[in-house]
Amino acid sequence: MTRTVKVAALQTAYGPDMAANIARTEKLVREAAASGAQIILPSELFQGEYFCVAQEEKWFATAYPWRTHPAVLAMQQLARELDVVIPTSIYEAEGPHYFNSLVVIDAGGELLGVYRKSHIPDGPGYQEKYYFRPGDTGFKVWDTKYARIGIGICWDQWYPEAARAMALQGAEVLFYPTAIGSEPHDSELDTAAPWQRVMQGHAVANVIPVVASNRIGTESLISPQNGQGQTFYGHSFIANNRGDLVKSFGAAEEGVLVAEFDLDYLKTHRAAWGFFRDRRPELYAALANPRPA
Repeated sequence: MTRTVKVAALQTAYGPDMAANIARTEKLVREAAASGAQIILPSELFQGEYFCVAQEEKWFATAYPWRTHPAVLAMQQLARELDVVIPTSIYEAEGPHYFNSLVVIDAGGELLGVYRKSHIPDGPGYQEKYYFRPGDTGFKVWDTKYARIGIGICWDQWYPEAARAMALQGAEVLFYPTAIGSEPHDSELDTAAPWQRVMQGHAVANVIPVVASNRIGTESLISPQNGQGQTFYGHSFIANNRGDLVKSFGAAEEGVLVAEFDLDYLKTHRAAWGFFRDRRPELYAALANPRPA
């Protein structure tokens, strides 16, 4: 019997109220599940506004242990009810440590574990190093009810090494929850197209579908660089193993994207391309050297 999987990306705007944001996400998860989606991806840190526009210590109080985060508990109940997988992005507190994390909730509601964002950006409007330690989990893959999946978080998506590491561990689909938009230091800079293209490259290089969920809208938190809220550019998408955008949104649509993939076909196609057969890891020492000559 052929193995197939239906995946979904959610795109919407978020505000300052956690309960309202979780309710909005729940509505979209239900819509995706009604369309047959089995693995449903909300965007990064969907439980609130993206607070990393500036350095304010009050936001540390919004982090929770990953097993008891309100967003995790809500999505766990939903995963149990709808029998869907929901990778859930959160602000995690572990003792005195804080991470930008993602909890993989399997169909039926089992918490499979946590991934902590490996690459932490630090720039105008994205001052994440103040809030998050670099992740200590390493890149991971997860055997869910419907597929073996790999997940990176936002800035991770720019790194081909992360995608390849997950593919080498047997990931069948890659997922990237995201919060990205305007660049406060340069109002003319729009990274939406390269943001898509780099992940389309991961799809091609690893012969694997890629799902990316971003938020939309202008948020009320003020960036010191330009004195106004961050505007997120959407453009969530699902790409196939060729890197083609099989489903995509623009900068303002709210809703769900759903696409189906034949996992058995992709497994055979991946082998036929030979990208993993012809790897030469003995020549890649520079990749593991922080300061190659």
